[in-house]
Amino acid sequence: MIAVFLAYCLLQAPSTILIRPHPAIWRLVHGMAVIYLVALTFLLFQKRDDARQFMKFLHPDLGVELPERSYGADCRIYLPDNPASRFKNVYETLFDEFVLAHILGWWGKAILIRNQPLLWVLSIGFEMMELTFCHMLPNFNECWWDSIVLDILICNWFGIWAGMHTVRYFDGRTYEWVGISRQPNVIGKVKRTLGQFTPAQWDKDEWHPLQGPWRFIQILTLCIVFLTVELNTFFLKFCLWIPPRNPVIIYRLILWWLIAIPTIREYNSYLQDRKTVKKVGAFVWLSLAICIVELLICIKFGHGLYPKPMPLWLVSFWSVVGVGLLVFLAVWSWQIHQRMKRKRR
Repeated sequence: MIAVFLAYCLLQAPSTILIRPHPAIWRLVHGMAVIYLVALTFLLFQKRDDARQFMKFLHPDLGVELPERSYGADCRIYLPDNPASRFKNVYETLFDEFVLAHILGWWGKAILIRNQPLLWVLSIGFEMMELTFCHMLPNFNECWWDSIVLDILICNWFGIWAGMHTVRYFDGRTYEWVGISRQPNVIGKVKRTLGQFTPAQWDKDEWHPLQGPWRFIQILTLCIVFLTVELNTFFLKFCLWIPPRNPVIIYRLILWWLIAIPTIREYNSYLQDRKTVKKVGAFVWLSLAICIVELLICIKFGHGLYPKPMPLWLVSFWSVVGVGLLVFLAVWSWQIHQRMKRKRR
């Protein structure tokens, strides 16, 4: 049944603005996203224990309670009482498998977002999310040098740097799309075939978050959804007992990356469109729906799993941030309104 639905989507699902490697590929991704959304909706209406056991149908190793893992149990950089390795904590963190995942993840995000300041906002924002929810998830409890130095200044920086260099490479590249049959030799045909999987054109994503209050809110919404999708990964693992190395996690991340490619393009095109009447693409709504259903699953299945309340200082901090943001937007809007009134006179 799933195969029939995907075949239908391959032929008849709504096309996105992407045309490489072929519009049918993105129609297929659209179908996969719909199936994922339906599966999440089914999971949402199950009991927590039933949902955990249901995960065994996806992988036989699932459905087993996970041991707690905390990265901040011992934050000492130098261990004088460990003669075998006095920098054991640093070595174990530095050679953790998630270091490579960090770099590859931010390389992919840089290709999607294509805006360095916005990428750094997301990078620092996620570390703040880890700090905010470390009382709920043990693996968010990281050492300061792990969070600031290793994550932000090394892994995230290198991933963003590599991703932006990839963007600049394609941005300055000249494309000559000559048909495969018109290539003079075999090497040319192979290059043209591989070139089919590169962009037909490389558009610059201009976000301009300071263009106005409404644009600022639109970019802020993108950041919130982006961070929510990332947080959902960790909360879903915790609630549904999915080990970090399980293939289900990798499949979800790959699917989300495929969904995010047309989603970001559609959303950016929507923001840059100067038409009076415009609407966002289907992938944007689909991504938002998936994000919301994932969040609802985390909230429902997480009930009773987090005995520790959020620290008072965190509640106060985010309250101040929220109020400050509202005041900032109100003052900004008022200034623009006053400026427009003076121009009319």
